[in-house]
This record gives sequence, structure tokens and C-alpha cells, in this order.
Amino acid sequence: MTTSSPWPAALTIAGSDSGGGAGIQADLRTFAFHLVHGTSALTCVTAQNTLGVTRVDALPPDAVVAQIDAVTGDIAVQGIKTGMLLNQGIIQAVAGALSALPETIPIVVDPVMVSRTGAQLIDDDAIATLTRRLIPQARILTPNRHEAQMLSGLEITTLADMEAAARKIHQLGSQAVLVKGGGMKDALRSTDVWFDGSAMVVLEAEIVETKHTHGTGCTLSAAIAANLALGKEPLTAVRAAKDYVTNALKHALAIGQGQGPVGHFFPLLAK
Repeated sequence: MTTSSPWPAALTIAGSDSGGGAGIQADLRTFAFHLVHGTSALTCVTAQNTLGVTRVDALPPDAVVAQIDAVTGDIAVQGIKTGMLLNQGIIQAVAGALSALPETIPIVVDPVMVSRTGAQLIDDDAIATLTRRLIPQARILTPNRHEAQMLSGLEITTLADMEAAARKIHQLGSQAVLVKGGGMKDALRSTDVWFDGSAMVVLEAEIVETKHTHGTGCTLSAAIAANLALGKEPLTAVRAAKDYVTNALKHALAIGQGQGPVGHFFPLLAK
């Protein structure tokens, strides 16, 4: 049985990034910035750095579920996010574990199906299972441009396309959809589209010119989950998360030989 606490807590269900730029590492730093206690369930372990990924090892689905059960059986998490789930077995297991939790806990699903550059990251069977089993449980779904194209069946090149895709993806069952513009061109790369079944809202942000953007998707969904855990309404949580990511991009870390991560603790870096 979970016990209540005045200290907000959130759970991230995602993979480990050995380079510290994305995945569980980025999520926990984001939770900490928001003064939310971070808990985690690892789905896979990657060997990666700023240059790329060299190895991925999946955890057994029952090991992933055991972590979720251990956390939620003791700690009253007030927000959950999912990231890289890697394969069909893990997706099925996570969807089953989350369906057993109270519906009042908001779940942010970052589908992590296709990279920002268009590379498919999980196979078709896994995508079908994610669409059928996990997306309907999402309070907020956060697909990037390529994921939104796959989920909607529409080509997305304009703002109107983003809005049309958001409407179509919403029919898959999530309470709200945030189509991210990171893979778009020009001004649209900092523009996201929100649709919750009634309100269509275009969310714009300052464009930050930097190549060090590793982990932005993970960071955004984690920041949304953290703000939901703090009790903010969904659209307010998304606005706050976008502002956080913009500031983190302004203080991105030029580390390693490739694409560095965003600066999760930017107030400290600004001093």
C-alpha cells in the first residue's frame, strides 16, 4: 500500500543513457530541478556518448514490472512518464502495470518510436502494441514530427498539418496530444501543437541556435510529468515544461566530441 507524503514524487520508465544526456539520467535531473522526488524503472541499458549509441541491452519485462510495482507499492507518485520501452514485450508489461494503478495518476507518454532525424527505433509490432495498449492510458502524448506522421498517417510539413495530425492522433485515445515541432523547418522547429479534444493551442517558443540538443524530448516529457506531479493543470504543465527546455537549451553543455546535452540546472550554469 502506498503512503501519502507532502513531498511530490514522479516515476520515469525509460532506458539508461551512459553518456548522461537523455533517458533516465535526464529525467531524474529534470525532476530534481522541479523539486520533485524522482523514482525510476529501467527498461534497457545503452552504451552511448555524445557521438552515438554502440550497444543496447533490454531488461526482462518482469524486471521492469518489478521496479514499477516496488515504487508504486510504497511511494505515492503523482506523475509518471514513459520513454524508451524498446520492444513489444516491455511495452505490454508496462501497459499492464500502469493499467493497475489509479486513473488519477497522470501518465505522460513520450512514444520514442522514431528519432528526430526519422530513424525508426522500435519494430512495427512494438509500435502496434504501444498504439493499442499504452497510448489510450496517456494523459498527454508527446510525439515528434516523424512519430506524429506515423501515428496519423499524414505528411507533416506545415502548421496546418501539425494541427490535422493532432486531431487524428487524439482519436487513438490519449486525453491530450502535443505534436512537437522539433523536426520541422524554420520557425516551426520551436512550435508545438496541443489538442485535447476541444481546444487547439499553438505553443511557440524562442529558437535557440545550438547543436547541443541531446535529450530534449526526454527532458520535455519529464518536465511535463514533474509539473503534473506538482498539481498543475495539463496545458499549464506543458507551457512550463517548454519554458524549462528553452532555458536548458540556452545553457546546453558543449561536452564530448558530438552532440552535447541541454543544461538541466541552468540557474547554476548562469552564475
